[in-house]
Amino acid sequence: MSDISTPIAPSATPPGEPPRPADAAAQNAETYRPPWWVIGLVGLVVIVGIVLRLHSSSVLWLDEALTVNIAKLPLSDLHQALKRDGAPPLFYFLLHFWIKIFGDGPDAVRSLSGIFGLAALPCAWLAGRRLGSSRGPDGRRITSWAVVLVLASSPYAVRYSTEARMYSLEILLVLVGYLAIWRVFDRPNIGRVAWLAVVTGLLLYNQYWSLYLLGVVGIVLLVQAWRGTEEVRHAARAAIVGLIAGGITFLPWLPTFLYQSAHTGTPWGKAVAPPTGAAYAFLDFAGSNNAEMWVLVQLIIVLLLLALFARSIARNRLEVDLVTVPGARWEALVGAVGLFVALVFTELAGTAVQGRYAAVFFPLVVLVVGFGFTVFSNVYLRTALLIVVVGLGLRSGVRNFRTPRSQAGQVSALIKSTAKAGDVVGFCPDQVGPDVSRLLPADLQQHVFPTLGSPAFVDWVDYAKRNKAASPEKYAKHLEELAGSDHTIYMVWSPGYLTYSAKCQQIVQALRDNRPGVDVVQPNDALFEREGLVRFAPKPTG
Repeated sequence: MSDISTPIAPSATPPGEPPRPADAAAQNAETYRPPWWVIGLVGLVVIVGIVLRLHSSSVLWLDEALTVNIAKLPLSDLHQALKRDGAPPLFYFLLHFWIKIFGDGPDAVRSLSGIFGLAALPCAWLAGRRLGSSRGPDGRRITSWAVVLVLASSPYAVRYSTEARMYSLEILLVLVGYLAIWRVFDRPNIGRVAWLAVVTGLLLYNQYWSLYLLGVVGIVLLVQAWRGTEEVRHAARAAIVGLIAGGITFLPWLPTFLYQSAHTGTPWGKAVAPPTGAAYAFLDFAGSNNAEMWVLVQLIIVLLLLALFARSIARNRLEVDLVTVPGARWEALVGAVGLFVALVFTELAGTAVQGRYAAVFFPLVVLVVGFGFTVFSNVYLRTALLIVVVGLGLRSGVRNFRTPRSQAGQVSALIKSTAKAGDVVGFCPDQVGPDVSRLLPADLQQHVFPTLGSPAFVDWVDYAKRNKAASPEKYAKHLEELAGSDHTIYMVWSPGYLTYSAKCQQIVQALRDNRPGVDVVQPNDALFEREGLVRFAPKPTG
């Protein structure tokens, strides 16, 4: 909502404001026609960004494998599975039909997110064009292409375009919703309000953190409906109707959401203070834990601050306005307040925070960062800074392309190399089960600790309470009974998971007390998800 007080003519100065110095500087800026090599470089970045969204060399990790396993269920079983999982249904519903057509291989299931990631690029161009229009034709051109290049090269967007999860779809839906609100402000009518309602409902059914974003947007619209001009008040009221209508579509799922909130949560992690959660989000926006991430996150923050507080007054001079300058105020306000509210509520609820949850706010960050490039009248400085941001992002994206996210491929290959039908595979915790088990033969006996159930799923309902009461010795005994004296036991395990204490290590030790054990693989702390493997030979007779 780029300066929402000017809904009908986005390039105009808001009522009551003096002419913008930034606009005057833009009029005096150098006329710059990019040479062929710059145009070619822009095309190359977009092409590389597209390629990086179409493949990852890693096997599926826990969340992806679990998502695929749930999506493969009959639709009649989907609700009950998600009730135990703690997620909303939209992405699983879409993936269900995608798998029926293209199969459940890693590239096949991830390609759905890849398509959403590609669709986000033209939407980002339109959103950037809309945001930059307040700075005139040059601002519109600069912002639209800067936003596309930042998104195309973003290691965060690349990561979740190559992951079978809902976050790439969330980024797309937020961009579509941004454009939908502006269309309502351009010309409120039933069709545009209905489209805004559809996007609102889709956001709620895709990721629960959308509640925080939509709540803040609703408050902003209420303020505009109260204090804006007559045209603004009319458009804001129409947009509010769209949000409410979209929210009503969520009511059938509300009982499930409340059950999930009470019984699932995030037992695998601890709550953190809002500043820590914000740091997690921005570090994720800049990529994985590598050298370029630390530089890129600083550049992102600098560009955000410039977009909010700086204006160009000469070719190489900026003026700082501590009250903020017009342009990207509302995008920054909604993103910052929405993220803060989300982090406060998660801390109060005692739930963990991951950077991927902030996908709902990421498009607003990209828009404001792209707008930040309009601050520079010096086109060479602007271009050089954009090249650095894009280059760092692509370098981190290439790491995503080739870095394993899990040891599941290594562990499953070693099991298959020696296992025979009827051998037993145990998993502790159950969270290491979905990604390994999908790669194993069906003729192996596979059971997770502590439920003794299938490793294809994780039941998050009252998870901590169940794990606390579980007995490692009883589980080890169960594996012994299944294997008898003729079959090998393969124990897939990982340390450090919350709610398990040292129980996984105790299972391994209990098995060692009865059988010769060989540590085949040690958990690799350098990987996002790590699993170790211990092989226990058949128990000697006598």
